[in-house]
Amino acid sequence: MLKAKLGISPICWWNDDLPELSDDVSLQECLSQAAQAGYSGMETGRRFPMDIAELGPILADQKMSVCGGWFSGTILNGDLTANQDRIRAQMDLFIAAGAPCIVYGEVAGSIQGERFKPLAQKLKLDEAQIRTYARNMTKFGEWCAEQGMPLSYHHHMAAVIETEAELDLFMKHSGPGIPLLYDAGHMAFAGGDVLRVIDNHHARITHVHTKDVRAGVIATIDRSTDSFLDAVVKGAFTVPGDGSLDFDAIISRLADFGYEGWFVVEAEQDPKKAPPLEWSTRGNAELRRILARRGYEIAN
Repeated sequence: MLKAKLGISPICWWNDDLPELSDDVSLQECLSQAAQAGYSGMETGRRFPMDIAELGPILADQKMSVCGGWFSGTILNGDLTANQDRIRAQMDLFIAAGAPCIVYGEVAGSIQGERFKPLAQKLKLDEAQIRTYARNMTKFGEWCAEQGMPLSYHHHMAAVIETEAELDLFMKHSGPGIPLLYDAGHMAFAGGDVLRVIDNHHARITHVHTKDVRAGVIATIDRSTDSFLDAVVKGAFTVPGDGSLDFDAIISRLADFGYEGWFVVEAEQDPKKAPPLEWSTRGNAELRRILARRGYEIAN
């Protein structure tokens, strides 16, 4: 029987890039609501202390674990040593917390956090540039794994590796030392085939974000004027089962290839329009329904 764990991102409660899309709740209350909704893990965010002596008792009190967390990397700039220095404290925390991986997000050249830069201005690399970048990412990923904490690489809207074609080239020129985080929502927004990506790259997928999309909202996005953050504000993303993606098919395809591990809900929305406890509970129920149908055993 395949094993699954259900996690969630705190972005459902507080948005690190758009503080106005945040609930005024403490870390303890956020974790408590996530546990109540049926999750056993949460990825880290801006209100998490980065010291296990402080964070550990909070997690234990809420019976929650760290199931990942974002690192803003700049390997595209070629500064391997600088990134090793910057990731060290997070790596030490994640090792102590027993986290499965650090989520690597490339922010060099990215406009994902810039409200007034439209999606059409995304940096586009040619194959030679992607080859160099992918090889450097592999070296960095191998180093992190040797230190005891693997990365999982997050393809992302408005970042250098956004589209299916870009991801294919990145995977072609990188090695197993840099595993892949599969995010159905970001790939769908980028116009990719969410099932074909699994078919092509399943051997490297070590972490899954179950972000759903509202195709009707995405269809209204003017990429020549609207930014990634504009799309978030307009409601491009939601929890599994509320949007346009067929998660029955997505999870079935992952199961066909034997994926085991974390399924993490990451659905940045306005908490005033989508109360986090209610919506995270809906997403959890949908994932449990699908995972049960596919024969997964869900760890508590």
